[in-house]
Amino acid sequence: MDPQQLRTFVTVVRLGSFSEAARDLGYTQSAVSQQIAALEADLGTGLLLRRPVGPTEAGARLLEHAGPLLVRLDAARADVARLAGAPSARLAVGATPLAVGAALGRALGDVRRAHPRVDLVVRVVAQQALPALIATGEVDLALIDGLAAPSDPLPLPDVGPLSTVAVDEQPVAVALPAGHPLAGHRGLALADLSAARWLEAPDLAPTADRLRAATGVDGFRPAVRYLGTDVRGLLALVAAGHGPAVLPAAVAAGAPGVVAVPVREPRLVHRTELVHGSLPEGPAALLAGLLGG
Repeated sequence: MDPQQLRTFVTVVRLGSFSEAARDLGYTQSAVSQQIAALEADLGTGLLLRRPVGPTEAGARLLEHAGPLLVRLDAARADVARLAGAPSARLAVGATPLAVGAALGRALGDVRRAHPRVDLVVRVVAQQALPALIATGEVDLALIDGLAAPSDPLPLPDVGPLSTVAVDEQPVAVALPAGHPLAGHRGLALADLSAARWLEAPDLAPTADRLRAATGVDGFRPAVRYLGTDVRGLLALVAAGHGPAVLPAAVAAGAPGVVAVPVREPRLVHRTELVHGSLPEGPAALLAGLLGG
Protein backbone atom coordinates (compact mmCIF):
# COMPACT_ATOMS: atom_id res chain seq x y z
CA MET A 1 0.00 0.00 0.00
CA ASP A 2 1.60 3.25 -1.14
CA PRO A 3 1.71 5.89 1.65
CA GLN A 4 1.20 8.78 -0.78
CA GLN A 5 -1.88 7.14 -2.24
CA LEU A 6 -3.17 6.65 1.30
CA ARG A 7 -2.59 10.34 2.11
CA THR A 8 -4.43 11.32 -1.06
CA PHE A 9 -7.36 9.06 -0.13
CA VAL A 10 -7.58 10.61 3.36
CA THR A 11 -7.48 14.12 1.88
CA VAL A 12 -10.26 13.38 -0.63
CA VAL A 13 -12.46 12.00 2.16
CA ARG A 14 -11.68 14.95 4.45
CA LEU A 15 -12.51 17.55 1.80
CA GLY A 16 -15.28 15.59 0.06
CA SER A 17 -13.93 16.57 -3.34
CA PHE A 18 -11.31 15.38 -5.82
CA SER A 19 -10.71 18.93 -7.07
CA GLU A 20 -10.35 20.37 -3.55
CA ALA A 21 -7.96 17.55 -2.63
CA ALA A 22 -5.88 18.32 -5.73
CA ARG A 23 -5.60 21.98 -4.72
CA ASP A 24 -4.75 21.04 -1.13
CA LEU A 25 -2.04 18.57 -2.19
CA GLY A 26 -0.67 20.56 -5.13
CA TYR A 27 -1.60 17.89 -7.71
CA THR A 28 -3.75 17.95 -10.81
CA GLN A 29 -7.22 16.48 -10.43
CA SER A 30 -6.31 13.69 -12.85
CA ALA A 31 -3.29 12.78 -10.68
CA VAL A 32 -5.56 12.50 -7.63
CA SER A 33 -7.98 10.30 -9.59
CA GLN A 34 -5.11 8.10 -10.77
CA GLN A 35 -3.79 7.65 -7.22
CA ILE A 36 -7.23 6.69 -5.91
CA ALA A 37 -7.72 4.26 -8.81
CA ALA A 38 -4.30 2.69 -8.13
CA LEU A 39 -5.12 2.30 -4.42
CA GLU A 40 -8.47 0.70 -5.24
CA ALA A 41 -6.76 -1.66 -7.69
CA ASP A 42 -4.16 -2.57 -5.07
CA LEU A 43 -6.83 -3.42 -2.49
CA GLY A 44 -9.19 -4.98 -5.00
CA THR A 45 -12.26 -2.98 -4.03
CA GLY A 46 -13.90 0.41 -4.46
CA LEU A 47 -13.03 2.90 -1.73
CA LEU A 48 -14.85 6.07 -2.79
CA LEU A 49 -18.29 6.91 -4.08
CA ARG A 50 -18.00 9.60 -6.73
CA ARG A 51 -21.35 11.45 -6.56
CA PRO A 52 -21.39 12.70 -3.89
CA VAL A 53 -17.79 11.96 -2.93
CA GLY A 54 -17.58 9.81 0.18
CA PRO A 55 -16.16 6.51 1.43
CA THR A 56 -17.68 3.15 0.63
CA GLU A 57 -18.02 0.63 3.47
CA ALA A 58 -14.51 -0.62 2.62
CA GLY A 59 -13.25 2.96 2.38
CA ALA A 60 -14.64 3.80 5.81
CA ARG A 61 -12.82 0.81 7.27
CA LEU A 62 -9.57 1.82 5.55
CA LEU A 63 -9.99 5.32 6.97
CA GLU A 64 -9.94 3.87 10.49
CA HIS A 65 -6.48 2.42 9.78
CA ALA A 66 -5.14 5.31 7.71
CA GLY A 67 -4.70 7.90 10.45
CA PRO A 68 -2.61 5.71 12.80
CA LEU A 69 -0.60 4.31 9.86
CA LEU A 70 0.32 7.75 8.53
CA VAL A 71 1.20 9.03 11.99
CA ARG A 72 3.50 6.04 12.56
CA LEU A 73 5.22 6.67 9.20
CA ASP A 74 5.76 10.33 10.05
CA ALA A 75 6.94 9.31 13.54
CA ALA A 76 9.51 6.89 12.11
CA ARG A 77 10.87 9.57 9.78
CA ALA A 78 11.08 12.13 12.61
CA ASP A 79 12.71 9.66 15.02
CA VAL A 80 15.45 8.72 12.56
CA ALA A 81 16.01 12.37 11.68
CA ARG A 82 16.44 13.27 15.37
CA LEU A 83 19.04 10.57 15.87
CA ALA A 84 20.92 11.31 12.65
CA GLY A 85 20.80 15.11 12.76
CA ALA A 86 22.89 17.70 14.53
CA PRO A 87 21.61 19.10 17.85
CA SER A 88 18.91 21.66 17.15
CA ALA A 89 18.81 25.21 18.46
CA ARG A 90 15.02 25.05 18.30
CA LEU A 91 13.02 23.91 21.30
CA ALA A 92 9.32 23.31 20.76
CA VAL A 93 7.56 22.37 24.00
CA GLY A 94 3.99 21.11 24.08
CA ALA A 95 1.72 21.25 27.10
CA THR A 96 -1.88 20.58 27.90
CA PRO A 97 -3.62 23.66 29.36
CA LEU A 98 -3.46 22.57 33.01
CA ALA A 99 0.14 21.31 32.72
CA VAL A 100 1.57 24.79 32.16
CA GLY A 101 2.84 25.89 35.56
CA ALA A 102 5.70 27.12 37.71
CA ALA A 103 7.81 23.96 37.31
CA LEU A 104 7.85 24.34 33.53
CA GLY A 105 8.60 28.05 33.81
CA ARG A 106 11.58 27.46 36.11
CA ALA A 107 12.95 24.67 33.93
CA LEU A 108 12.66 26.78 30.79
CA GLY A 109 14.58 29.55 32.58
CA ASP A 110 17.42 27.13 33.28
CA VAL A 111 17.43 26.00 29.65
CA ARG A 112 17.59 29.57 28.35
CA ARG A 113 20.49 30.37 30.65
CA ALA A 114 22.36 27.30 29.39
CA HIS A 115 21.38 27.92 25.74
CA PRO A 116 20.84 31.69 25.40
CA ARG A 117 20.34 31.45 21.61
CA VAL A 118 17.65 28.79 21.78
CA ASP A 119 14.56 29.45 19.64
CA LEU A 120 11.87 28.58 22.19
CA VAL A 121 8.22 27.92 21.42
CA VAL A 122 5.58 26.69 23.89
CA ARG A 123 2.43 25.23 22.32
CA VAL A 124 -0.68 24.66 24.43
CA VAL A 125 -2.59 21.78 22.85
CA ALA A 126 -5.38 19.42 23.89
CA GLN A 127 -4.30 16.05 25.28
CA GLN A 128 -5.57 13.92 22.41
CA ALA A 129 -3.49 15.82 19.83
CA LEU A 130 -0.15 16.04 21.66
CA PRO A 131 1.21 12.45 21.40
CA ALA A 132 1.09 12.56 17.59
CA LEU A 133 2.81 15.97 17.56
CA ILE A 134 5.62 14.54 19.72
CA ALA A 135 5.98 11.40 17.63
CA THR A 136 6.16 13.34 14.35
CA GLY A 137 8.64 15.91 15.70
CA GLU A 138 6.35 18.94 15.63
CA VAL A 139 7.11 19.34 19.31
CA ASP A 140 10.24 17.95 20.99
CA LEU A 141 8.62 16.97 24.28
CA ALA A 142 5.46 17.73 26.19
CA LEU A 143 3.80 17.82 29.57
CA ILE A 144 0.46 16.01 29.39
CA ASP A 145 -2.08 15.84 32.20
CA GLY A 146 -5.19 13.80 32.81
CA LEU A 147 -7.22 11.62 35.14
CA ALA A 148 -5.69 8.34 36.32
CA ALA A 149 -5.68 5.88 39.18
CA PRO A 150 -2.83 6.57 41.64
CA SER A 151 0.53 5.54 40.11
CA ASP A 152 -1.12 4.40 36.87
CA PRO A 153 0.12 5.87 33.58
CA LEU A 154 -2.11 8.13 31.53
CA PRO A 155 -4.05 6.33 28.78
CA LEU A 156 -2.25 7.73 25.70
CA PRO A 157 -2.65 6.57 22.08
CA ASP A 158 0.01 4.33 20.56
CA VAL A 159 1.64 6.64 17.99
CA GLY A 160 5.21 5.39 18.23
CA PRO A 161 7.99 4.62 20.71
CA LEU A 162 7.56 7.39 23.29
CA SER A 163 9.01 7.63 26.80
CA THR A 164 6.81 8.80 29.67
CA VAL A 165 7.86 9.94 33.14
CA ALA A 166 5.47 10.97 35.91
CA VAL A 167 6.26 14.46 37.16
CA ASP A 168 3.27 15.22 39.41
CA GLU A 169 0.13 13.77 40.97
CA GLN A 170 -2.51 15.95 42.62
CA PRO A 171 -5.91 15.21 44.22
CA VAL A 172 -9.01 15.81 42.15
CA ALA A 173 -12.31 17.41 43.07
CA VAL A 174 -15.74 17.96 41.64
CA ALA A 175 -16.28 21.65 40.94
CA LEU A 176 -19.84 22.53 41.97
CA PRO A 177 -21.76 25.81 42.23
CA ALA A 178 -21.73 27.17 45.77
CA GLY A 179 -25.47 26.56 46.22
CA HIS A 180 -25.43 22.93 45.09
CA PRO A 181 -26.97 20.45 47.62
CA LEU A 182 -23.69 18.47 47.71
CA ALA A 183 -21.42 21.49 48.05
CA GLY A 184 -21.04 21.03 51.81
CA HIS A 185 -19.91 17.40 51.66
CA ARG A 186 -16.39 16.43 52.74
CA GLY A 187 -16.08 14.04 49.81
CA LEU A 188 -18.07 12.53 46.95
CA ALA A 189 -18.36 9.29 45.05
CA LEU A 190 -18.45 10.18 41.37
CA ALA A 191 -21.11 7.54 40.76
CA ASP A 192 -23.49 9.57 42.96
CA LEU A 193 -23.37 12.32 40.32
CA SER A 194 -23.78 10.08 37.29
CA ALA A 195 -27.35 11.27 36.71
CA ALA A 196 -26.34 14.94 36.75
CA ARG A 197 -25.95 16.95 33.55
CA TRP A 198 -22.25 17.76 33.25
CA LEU A 199 -20.06 20.34 31.62
CA GLU A 200 -18.18 18.56 28.83
CA ALA A 201 -14.78 20.28 28.44
CA PRO A 202 -12.54 17.84 26.52
CA ASP A 203 -9.54 20.20 26.49
CA LEU A 204 -9.60 20.69 30.27
CA ALA A 205 -11.51 17.99 32.13
CA PRO A 206 -12.28 14.26 31.82
CA THR A 207 -14.96 13.53 29.23
CA ALA A 208 -18.13 11.57 29.94
CA ASP A 209 -16.52 8.48 28.40
CA ARG A 210 -13.55 8.80 30.77
CA LEU A 211 -15.82 9.23 33.81
CA ARG A 212 -17.92 6.22 32.81
CA ALA A 213 -14.76 4.13 32.41
CA ALA A 214 -13.42 5.28 35.80
CA THR A 215 -16.64 4.56 37.69
CA GLY A 216 -18.10 1.65 35.75
CA VAL A 217 -21.41 3.53 35.79
CA ASP A 218 -23.42 4.86 32.86
CA GLY A 219 -24.50 8.48 32.77
CA PHE A 220 -22.50 11.72 33.05
CA ARG A 221 -24.45 13.19 30.13
CA PRO A 222 -23.27 16.65 29.04
CA ALA A 223 -25.54 19.66 29.41
CA VAL A 224 -23.05 22.09 27.84
CA ARG A 225 -19.96 21.48 25.70
CA TYR A 226 -17.14 23.91 26.47
CA LEU A 227 -14.59 23.93 23.66
CA GLY A 228 -11.61 25.93 24.86
CA THR A 229 -8.62 26.02 27.16
CA ASP A 230 -9.53 28.90 29.49
CA VAL A 231 -10.20 27.27 32.85
CA ARG A 232 -11.61 30.53 34.24
CA GLY A 233 -14.37 30.41 31.64
CA LEU A 234 -15.15 26.82 32.54
CA LEU A 235 -15.36 27.65 36.26
CA ALA A 236 -17.62 30.61 35.50
CA LEU A 237 -20.04 28.20 33.83
CA VAL A 238 -19.84 25.88 36.84
CA ALA A 239 -20.62 28.80 39.16
CA ALA A 240 -23.62 29.71 36.99
CA GLY A 241 -25.06 26.21 37.43
CA HIS A 242 -24.46 24.79 33.95
CA GLY A 243 -22.99 21.57 35.33
CA PRO A 244 -20.16 20.12 37.42
CA ALA A 245 -16.67 19.26 36.18
CA VAL A 246 -13.83 17.15 37.56
CA LEU A 247 -10.66 19.21 37.94
CA PRO A 248 -7.47 19.26 40.01
CA ALA A 249 -8.54 20.33 43.50
CA ALA A 250 -6.06 23.23 43.52
CA VAL A 251 -7.53 24.59 40.26
CA ALA A 252 -11.16 24.41 41.37
CA ALA A 253 -10.60 25.74 44.90
CA GLY A 254 -11.04 29.45 45.38
CA ALA A 255 -12.88 30.21 42.14
CA PRO A 256 -15.73 32.69 42.74
CA GLY A 257 -19.03 30.93 43.29
CA VAL A 258 -17.45 27.46 43.06
CA VAL A 259 -16.93 24.81 45.74
CA ALA A 260 -14.35 22.04 45.20
CA VAL A 261 -15.52 18.80 46.82
CA PRO A 262 -12.83 16.07 46.93
CA VAL A 263 -13.43 12.87 44.96
CA ARG A 264 -13.27 10.00 47.45
CA GLU A 265 -14.43 7.18 45.19
CA PRO A 266 -13.03 5.84 42.95
CA ARG A 267 -9.44 6.64 43.91
CA LEU A 268 -8.25 9.05 41.23
CA VAL A 269 -5.52 11.63 40.80
CA HIS A 270 -4.70 14.39 38.38
CA ARG A 271 -1.47 13.08 36.84
CA THR A 272 1.07 15.01 34.78
CA GLU A 273 3.60 13.17 32.63
CA LEU A 274 6.64 14.22 30.63
CA VAL A 275 6.37 12.58 27.20
CA HIS A 276 9.09 12.54 24.53
CA GLY A 277 10.75 10.51 21.79
CA SER A 278 14.49 10.16 21.30
CA LEU A 279 16.31 13.29 22.47
CA PRO A 280 19.85 14.00 21.19
CA GLU A 281 21.98 16.28 23.37
CA GLY A 282 20.78 19.87 23.35
CA PRO A 283 18.06 22.09 24.85
CA ALA A 284 15.34 19.43 24.64
CA ALA A 285 17.44 16.82 26.44
CA LEU A 286 18.33 19.35 29.14
CA LEU A 287 14.68 20.28 29.66
CA ALA A 288 13.67 16.61 29.86
CA GLY A 289 16.32 16.03 32.52
CA LEU A 290 15.15 19.04 34.54
CA LEU A 291 11.48 18.07 34.43
CA GLY A 292 11.84 14.32 34.76
CA GLY A 293 14.84 14.10 37.05
